[in-house]
Amino acid sequence: MPLGSLDRTPPPFFKQGTSALTKLVLFSSLSCGLMFADLRYNIVQPARWALSLVVYPVQWLALRPQVIWDHVDDVFESKQEALSAVEQAKAKLLAQSVSASQVEQLTLENNHLRSLLELGQRYPTSAKAAEVLYEAADPFTRKMILNKGANHGIQASSPVMDDQGILGQVTRVHPLVSEITLVTDREHSIPVLNTRTGARGVAFGEFGGAPLLELRYMATNADIEEGDMLTTSGVDGVYPPGIPVAKVVKIERRADTVFARILCESMARVQGARHVMVLEPIKFALPGFNDLPPSAPPVAKGGK
Repeated sequence: MPLGSLDRTPPPFFKQGTSALTKLVLFSSLSCGLMFADLRYNIVQPARWALSLVVYPVQWLALRPQVIWDHVDDVFESKQEALSAVEQAKAKLLAQSVSASQVEQLTLENNHLRSLLELGQRYPTSAKAAEVLYEAADPFTRKMILNKGANHGIQASSPVMDDQGILGQVTRVHPLVSEITLVTDREHSIPVLNTRTGARGVAFGEFGGAPLLELRYMATNADIEEGDMLTTSGVDGVYPPGIPVAKVVKIERRADTVFARILCESMARVQGARHVMVLEPIKFALPGFNDLPPSAPPVAKGGK
């Protein structure tokens, strides 16, 4: 075939159509026109609204994983904050409870000390405040150990009382501590006076489970009733008169004996006493007592 007869036009598959420069100019002009028309006449707004309605579900679905993650993160963060707040509240409540209990204890001790001071000022003998360290471990005795002894001026046979009444008597003195025997000890006795009738008697410690006293040697027909108040009579030269000792709680009158069995409850806190007042025995305050010759017989004691 002669070369002059060949078709030099490109096949339809490789035809380019409109040139790229023409497209650029055409679409640039169209874009500028649309922007001017939208700016001036706002003609594209309906299309924008329609497009936003079409695209919104796609946007909503695309944002769901992030929203769910943020919600889960907030849940765990809120839970941790709540647990932390609960722990802080518990710690604060515990601290407030401790402070409240300390305030209550200090108020109670302050009231006891005030009562002791007021009660100690009623009697002419000198008094010294002391604190109970512990109770004796012997189950067959009723004794307590005080934090003051001979170095603090504590003397043997000194009466000991709390804000309610007579607690006992100092029976052993050491340089720094002293031992008191409670009125409920079976080896202790104290002269008492019935404030209702004026009758005198002697109360002994009652050995048993309950911390009681027994008013002995009272006739079965004696004028005594449950609820009668017993105070110190002051005839023993140890206890000042008029200090509460016990209250009658039980009377047993039996026909086979001439004496009634009278049980009394101590007015002082023989169990759980904390602060006490140690009084000077009244025999030391009697006129001329210190002038007695050494051979003079001692004044009788109420306790052993």
